[in-house]
Amino acid sequence: MSIIHVLAVITTKPGLRAEVLSIFNANVPAVLAEDGCIAYEATIDATGAGAMQTPYGPDTFVVIEQWDNLAALEAHSAAPHMKAYGAATKDMLAERAIHIMSPA
Repeated sequence: MSIIHVLAVITTKPGLRAEVLSIFNANVPAVLAEDGCIAYEATIDATGAGAMQTPYGPDTFVVIEQWDNLAALEAHSAAPHMKAYGAATKDMLAERAIHIMSPA
């Protein structure tokens, strides 16, 4: 299988995005060090994009990931640092949607 792209749409409980992003960003170096990780970055709505943008809103961020293959992504989801991140943020999240994509 070819490169795997992931769009993880994370919505926090109201007003908690900055706190969750702080925990997320502290975990990024461990994720980038994983075998098969190509890219792993949190993104938020761009400012000034005007009418062409459909914003997610102030409590949502989107994680954009690239992995060498599905096995690398599966290992990522089972990594101890990801389990710790999940435990630290679970009570702060309102919703989470993980979209796993492959090139068309």
